[in-house]
Amino acid sequence: MEGWDPNTKSTLTQIPLLTTKAGPRDGAAWTQRLKEEYKALIAYTQMNKSNDNDWFRISAANPEGTRWTGKCWYVHNLLKYEFDLQFDIPVTYPATAPELELPELDGKTQKMYRGGKICLTVHFKPLWAKNCPRFGIAHALCLGLAPWLAAEIPILVDSGMIKHKDDAATSNES
Repeated sequence: MEGWDPNTKSTLTQIPLLTTKAGPRDGAAWTQRLKEEYKALIAYTQMNKSNDNDWFRISAANPEGTRWTGKCWYVHNLLKYEFDLQFDIPVTYPATAPELELPELDGKTQKMYRGGKICLTVHFKPLWAKNCPRFGIAHALCLGLAPWLAAEIPILVDSGMIKHKDDAATSNES
């Protein structure tokens, strides 16, 4: 955590670490891991809400907890930009981090590949590997998606690559 800003350190230390090293193929151990994932996500969501920093909603899209969907958003210049969020839990999880996808942004930035998957290779994936199995979905959102949104969305908005929904509605009415 050296070199991290105090806010990131504080946030990260409040997200519970996971203990069960299990993936989707591990039966009852995976069920235990999912319980830990939910506890960490609930803690992270509650912390964000109490700090007036609510920025995502996700839930398992299937009973096995291997497909997740939801929304994430970023506020830039007092406008809220909202995106669909989806990802699958890899069969090699937790050794392999999930690949977070924002499908509607596919092809709009070089820091994205194959169907809207955000590129986290340089900074996040080594951190994930070092902290396996203690990191989970909440950590991927906190240390992967949140900084990616903060870095990329202002650039995409300012360059005209993404428009605010109100701007799009206005241009359609013309």
